[in-house]
Amino acid sequence: MARMSPLFRRNTPAVPRDRLVTLIGKPGCHLCDDAQVVVEKVCAELGVPWERKDITRDQELYDAYWEQIPVVLVDGAQHTFWRVNEDRLRKALGD
Repeated sequence: MARMSPLFRRNTPAVPRDRLVTLIGKPGCHLCDDAQVVVEKVCAELGVPWERKDITRDQELYDAYWEQIPVVLVDGAQHTFWRVNEDRLRKALGD
């Protein structure tokens, strides 16, 4: 079962540009950098916007995810953590 983000939950839209992938990490995290490469690639190919959030700048995110970074949310729901699988992310985004 997907864990809800401390952020808001969005309805799952059908149009790729209306989706949102959020990468939660911190500076100096090599797994976060690896995850960003996958997120950037998949989102660029599918036309899905994405954002990066830094747990060192947001206490709520830090409290929720500090043991799991990097964490990827899809439309506000936790999709994965630590390692991002390109095929699984693509499937979650509807490709």
